[in-house]
Amino acid sequence: MKITAIEACVLTVAPPKPMALDFPHHKLVVAQIATDEGLQGLGYSLVFGGGGAESVLAYLETRLKPLLIGEDPLAVEKLWEKMYRGDRGVRRVGIAGMALSALDIGLWDLAGKAAGLPLYKLWGAVRDSADCYGSGGWGNYTEKDLIGEAERYAAMGCRYYKMKIHHPDPEANRKRVAAVKKALGPGVSMMVDVNQKLDLAGNIRQAALLEEFDLVWYEEPVNSDDNAACAEVAAAIRIPVATGENHYNRYEFRDLIERRAARYLMPDVCRANGYSETLKIGHLAAAHGVRVSPHVVYELSIQVCGTLANGFLVELMDWMPPDLFEALPQCVNGSIRIPDRPGHGLALAKGAVAKYRSG
Repeated sequence: MKITAIEACVLTVAPPKPMALDFPHHKLVVAQIATDEGLQGLGYSLVFGGGGAESVLAYLETRLKPLLIGEDPLAVEKLWEKMYRGDRGVRRVGIAGMALSALDIGLWDLAGKAAGLPLYKLWGAVRDSADCYGSGGWGNYTEKDLIGEAERYAAMGCRYYKMKIHHPDPEANRKRVAAVKKALGPGVSMMVDVNQKLDLAGNIRQAALLEEFDLVWYEEPVNSDDNAACAEVAAAIRIPVATGENHYNRYEFRDLIERRAARYLMPDVCRANGYSETLKIGHLAAAHGVRVSPHVVYELSIQVCGTLANGFLVELMDWMPPDLFEALPQCVNGSIRIPDRPGHGLALAKGAVAKYRSG
């Protein structure tokens, strides 16, 4: 089997309110890989907020796509290495990492289809469903928005809810968390996300105000480039730290692990160089007793949690319109069943490219 063509584009999708208060749209860089035997693979990277999507597409088209044409798509590891080492002067992070991710996800989709297996079974299944947490609670939400979203996820059976703490006044953040916790009651555990907005002192002060809520984790406390500072926060506060959505390879995650900077790691398959590298990160974490909770794109991440014994939760951010994908996996009683369809089990809905294509 040989790769004969790769069609790539950008899709621009508007999320519903209240998420649209913070993000008017998101973009997906989509790659559809064709072969001479008729099998096709679908890969994509979600560019959250849309910034840089066109650059991801340009790197994919001009630097990575030529490396794959004519190759055997089942040699996934070989092709990953070829793409990863294709440009010596460009680190495979950010734009380059997201471009590589889209293609690697598409290659694995092809491999699963060729084997007639869903990816989690191809990789060695440990479970056939993944528990999820409802995620949102953005900074521009009113208290009513926050509680309404949290209660909607709870009605779907989610036993976990994550919200942002973006207010410059730590006491204001505590009050917002308290309001949501009161509305949800004892049956739902909570997490908070700082989104890199505080320094060491600010995190110590903020975390102390939130200890009473018995939070599952305290996410991305400092600039994601500063693993040393993250480790300082982890050592200084009493809430477990989670981070990793803005880390791109096993070496960056190894540094987090060795520094004991987090008890939960959150690789994003659309940023962390695709499924191939995300699985390596997951197994590395397992060797150190660290749990993995993949970042967003739950519809792709469920395959990862289905094969990792240390997989914890996938992040359910319920924003996609019903006409983007066919048969998008759904949350039922707080869990998402992993599709038995070959590959990752996803397919763009008929007309989705025509409707949402922007580049």
